[in-house]
Amino acid sequence: MTEDTLIPPHGGTLIDRLAAGDEAKLLAEQAAGLPKLALSVRSLSDLEMIAVGAFSPLEGFMDRATYQCVVDEMRLPGGLPWSLPVTVSATTEQARAFEGRTIALTDEAATPVALMEVAEAFPYDKREEARRVYRTDEEAHPGVAAVYQQAGMLLGGPVRLFRRPEHRDFLAQRRDPKQTRAAFAERGWKTIVGFQTRNPVHRAHEYIQKCALETVDGLLLHPLVGATKDDDIPADVRMACYEALLAGYYPQGRVLLSVLPAAMRYAGPREAVFHAIVRKNYGCSHFIVGRDHAGVGSYYGTYDAQHIFREFAPGELGITPMFFENSFYCRACEAMGTAKTCPHADGDHVSLSGTRVREMLAKGEMPPVEFSRPEVARILVAAYGGAR
Repeated sequence: MTEDTLIPPHGGTLIDRLAAGDEAKLLAEQAAGLPKLALSVRSLSDLEMIAVGAFSPLEGFMDRATYQCVVDEMRLPGGLPWSLPVTVSATTEQARAFEGRTIALTDEAATPVALMEVAEAFPYDKREEARRVYRTDEEAHPGVAAVYQQAGMLLGGPVRLFRRPEHRDFLAQRRDPKQTRAAFAERGWKTIVGFQTRNPVHRAHEYIQKCALETVDGLLLHPLVGATKDDDIPADVRMACYEALLAGYYPQGRVLLSVLPAAMRYAGPREAVFHAIVRKNYGCSHFIVGRDHAGVGSYYGTYDAQHIFREFAPGELGITPMFFENSFYCRACEAMGTAKTCPHADGDHVSLSGTRVREMLAKGEMPPVEFSRPEVARILVAAYGGAR
């Protein structure tokens, strides 16, 4: 099977803004004499995602028209669905100096990593972006706080990455969209369901993944390992949990574990659409949307992340969302289920909140086997410093 049998990337073409070999050396030499802009952790992550095609069809950071259209309408100017702004900010003084010029983008250590043709510099309304994208302007929301910390101007224009961020972890699981697509084709998969997670996989996750696997060729377990909240479980712990679960409870040859080096925005419904589009670029034909996808606190309704997909015409996104109810283990059924499949009362259901699970782990208590596989629970207890 060839890659041509897979779902096309968003917009039809997988973007490649990554320079290599002699071109990369020439761009690095050019960058040494250019004005420089230091990127935040999130912008650096976005830069990499643009360059490798994960954010196709974007070729750079958004200009004014693109930014405004996305914020207001969840679309790119040509009408293609796109739910989150992808921007880089600068001070007013920098914006004046950079507009119309090529600049060097640097990492936090001031090392040049990319060139950007600054086609436009423009002001923006941070509070309006917060209200439209995150549905709140409260700084307590981590995504809103990140917007408020940005400088007052945005720069738009194409980029060319010549020095990728140096990743020292999960090297065997780091695959760009070209590589996941090649891996799917090599396995003979045509239909692939993607699963986004920033948390360890528990029994409820396992249940909905396996339900989805009944209808497609393969599963892309695609944990996000970019910047997250300080109180989220560290990526290395989560990865250990995934590997333990896959080793004992999933069929070999039906799952590909690969990491997503994107930053988490916690934008709830809009981020659910964004995550679906990104997985489409990685080659997924289907995408699981569960309860409170990409949510934080109580900012979003339980199933708002599913309802937002109704704002697009059937087939318009080009990837099929798969919606699942909150799942649980039912003692009466002696099986996993949801409100759609289980007739029993809540008292028979084993479903723990994240807060309750963290409390148990901190005390060295193992979550019940109905909630978490023992192999996963042991890793989490050890990571939280409890007794095993």
